[in-house]
Amino acid sequence: MAEFTFELNEDQRQVRDWLHGFARDVIRPAAAEWDEREETPWPVIQEAAKVGIYSLDFYAQQFFDPTGLGIPLTMEELFWGDAGIALSIVGTGLAAVGVLANGTEEQVGTWLPQMYGDTDDVKVAAFCSSEPDAGSDVASMRTRAVYDRAKDEWILNGTKTWATNGGIADVHVVVAVVDPALGSKGHASFIVPPNTPGLSQGQKFKKHGIRASHTAEVVLEDVRVPGSCLLGGKEKLDERLARAHEKAKQDAGAGDRVKNAAMATFEASRPAVGAMAVGTARAAYEVALDYAQTRRQFGRPIIDNQGVAFQLADMRTQIDAARLLVWRASWMATAGKPFTSAEGSMSKLYASEVAKKVTAQAVQILGGNGYTREYPVERMHRDSAIYTIFEGTSEIQRLVIARTLSGMPIR
Repeated sequence: MAEFTFELNEDQRQVRDWLHGFARDVIRPAAAEWDEREETPWPVIQEAAKVGIYSLDFYAQQFFDPTGLGIPLTMEELFWGDAGIALSIVGTGLAAVGVLANGTEEQVGTWLPQMYGDTDDVKVAAFCSSEPDAGSDVASMRTRAVYDRAKDEWILNGTKTWATNGGIADVHVVVAVVDPALGSKGHASFIVPPNTPGLSQGQKFKKHGIRASHTAEVVLEDVRVPGSCLLGGKEKLDERLARAHEKAKQDAGAGDRVKNAAMATFEASRPAVGAMAVGTARAAYEVALDYAQTRRQFGRPIIDNQGVAFQLADMRTQIDAARLLVWRASWMATAGKPFTSAEGSMSKLYASEVAKKVTAQAVQILGGNGYTREYPVERMHRDSAIYTIFEGTSEIQRLVIARTLSGMPIR
């Protein structure tokens, strides 16, 4: 019988410790500055590229870890350092996952290297799905892609919002409607190559948290891309659309449960987002624990008080539980086991809610100090708010879980 263990192997421990060192020595010292500047921390990304963290090879190695734990270990350690800077380092990964989930081998080989650049000239990529009137409701997407058969080109028009690296990216992956009659089943993903005319940055958002990560609108005005930029290819798209039209009557009322280009990307990345949340929660817990052990009131450390000690006990328990949910979902995805109970959404839901709760408790334990920018828990609390919002809100995760469990079109 095969041995069951939660022990990391030697390679995993070495990668984890290496990432932890980078997060401790490079990311954390820069965190407050780039949060205040609200700018992409290019020097930190450059350092990550120099040591091999910001590279296609590194993420490919972690992605293909046979246990499934490579990516969650990476995310937890980097986001333990700082969520805003870490998101700037890993934000390209969402676009990369979009290509991996929907593209051909040739497209993967062509575009993924261009998303990262090299150590002398780092690049970033952006995944563009959400729109001003279509966030969680992907069926309401309005960005259109029309095929020009004579030139074998696709023409894209619309506005995307909440795009990490939007407008500053070299490569944009854009989800657009190709067949409006099919709702969310009529979507496809496209590569917009560097310097393509018609693509521009719209509003850059000034955010509550993760302020070192660039978030902006992306405006597409008669953007023409070659036919080869349709992820998966035209033949595969035509076959999929034909099947969808044939099944339209049977699928009436169940459109939200059918996979589409955006959902395939989010489904693959949800456990990774859960790992990000675990990293932020763990960081806040460790600050609170250290503070409680050293801060004295009434002649004794405040951790001597049950009111503080019990909070810390709950915080640690919830963090460990969240990590285990993330690891389970990541292992299932790598092992090819279907999420029959929406385990990916479970991991993202629970970990993101834990991050908000734990960081709030950390602020409370530090009292007035926790409310100031002199201590990092204030920033961690602001950063944690995003986890229950992006890549599917907590409400959407609950909807996905409930629909999976019941088989009903719950609304």
